[in-house]
Amino acid sequence: MPKSKNDYTFADIKAMLQQEVKKHKEEVAFQEAIAKLDARKAEIKKKQSKLTKSVMSAKHQSPGGLDLHSDENRYYSKENTQKWLEGTSYYENYQAMRNQDDY
Repeated sequence: MPKSKNDYTFADIKAMLQQEVKKHKEEVAFQEAIAKLDARKAEIKKKQSKLTKSVMSAKHQSPGGLDLHSDENRYYSKENTQKWLEGTSYYENYQAMRNQDDY
């Protein structure tokens, strides 16, 4: 049988009020955490939006849009490769070893 209003002692009422205060503090802390999370998500979304806009504005510079990826520019000719190799230390070492083997 439930207690009537007059059957509660001061200690009972104090304990119930302390439980209510504890519940209220937990609820407030939870709501603050949610507000912080929402603010952080909004900030991230704003940054992503800026990034998306900058990527879209640089679309013409994408790898597919560059001349070096076109078929006629993809491969070096034999002359270009030879000219590049002659300017490297690889070629100098190769020549030195070849000259050494000739003796």
